[in-house]
Amino acid sequence: MSFFPGFEQRRVKVGDIAFNVRIGGSGDPVLLLHGLPQTHVAFHKIAPELARHFTVICADLKGYGDSDAPPPAADSANYSKRVMGEEMLALMRELGHERFALVGHDRGGRVAYRLALDHPRTVTRLGILDIVPTSDYWDTADRHFAVNTFHWGFLARDGGLPERLIGHEPDFFQDYLMRLWAADYAALDPAALAEYRRCFRKPENIAATCADYRAGYGIDDALDRADQKAGKRIACAVLVISGEQYLHTGESKAIEIWRRWAADVRGLGVQCGHFVAEEKPQEVLAALLPFLRES
Repeated sequence: MSFFPGFEQRRVKVGDIAFNVRIGGSGDPVLLLHGLPQTHVAFHKIAPELARHFTVICADLKGYGDSDAPPPAADSANYSKRVMGEEMLALMRELGHERFALVGHDRGGRVAYRLALDHPRTVTRLGILDIVPTSDYWDTADRHFAVNTFHWGFLARDGGLPERLIGHEPDFFQDYLMRLWAADYAALDPAALAEYRRCFRKPENIAATCADYRAGYGIDDALDRADQKAGKRIACAVLVISGEQYLHTGESKAIEIWRRWAADVRGLGVQCGHFVAEEKPQEVLAALLPFLRES
């Protein structure tokens, strides 16, 4: 099945890492970054329409999909959002784009806002799909968070525990998360779900996922707090789209939270679960297209 008709598939080398990328359309560049436990296919319902107006680049993050998944460093620093953001910046430069708009969902959203903070002259507009910043998310942690957002702590455990447990039944774990986070699981394309499972079950991707969350517990949180203390803010306009039926651990207040991080923040809540671009693609496009078209 072709999830992205008319798009070119490429492997783009950045240093020692090869990234799986889909490219389509023409015009100003827009980079789309997916989250856990998915791949770039998460954007298959909105990327073709965006490609009618922009050059759309959908990339599998390092350790996800069919991109390379190098072994995690002892402190997981190579899976920090700063490092992953630098890799996406290098990828876009390899494709000839010095400045670009950026839209990120879930983990991809964390890479996206870190890149925007670290390289304010590079990111022209920032779309955030259903997250709040990492440090703010940790600060919401309570008994509800501990049960319903259990994966944040579980995946961050070291010593090989999550890798072994997930590796025993990766398809079950991946599908459990998808069902937990979707308000309308039936809205998710079965072929896309099969693709997510195919990629997630790779042992090297499971290890990378855990490193991603360990970095979220450590270095990513520390970088956020250092930036907050220093008064560092996102320079470009920010659009926040939140799934109002997802877990209720901060997303309903997402616009208010993001205004602590940027001067120009607007957004909306959509009546769906976490997978906003798949559960409610038309509503996402209705907000995203005019935002990305603004000069």
